[in-house]
Amino acid sequence: MRTSLNIPQEVLESFDATWQDEGLESRSRAVREAIHEYIERHTELEGLEGPAVAALAFDYEHTLVIGELHTVQHEFEDVISTTQHMHHGEWCLETLFCQGSAARIRELVYHLRDFDAVGRVNVMFLQPEPSEHTED
Repeated sequence: MRTSLNIPQEVLESFDATWQDEGLESRSRAVREAIHEYIERHTELEGLEGPAVAALAFDYEHTLVIGELHTVQHEFEDVISTTQHMHHGEWCLETLFCQGSAARIRELVYHLRDFDAVGRVNVMFLQPEPSEHTED
């Protein structure tokens, strides 16, 4: 199936350099691979249920979204335990450490991804091994 996308020039140039450096055969092949990776990450996010611990890292353009981001963070204070923030010019990098319902953390991720001024939202769930301690 053919489709068209609107992508900022600098993002496309970076994408092209990346797939060419990796030796992929074409941009189409690289896009298909990127879509598959997105689906895998989304499926993992969708599949978690019950209590969860997660770290969310995201970057954003400060002046365009800071007020709205603060509002979202207050709305989700029931799952956000700690935040860490770093400035880099007009862009910021923020990490949220979350604990609570996987469904609620997933909802927070989707809210963050919905902002145009947020570049990326990466999620890492802590998945501890079952306890090997046994009582005698």
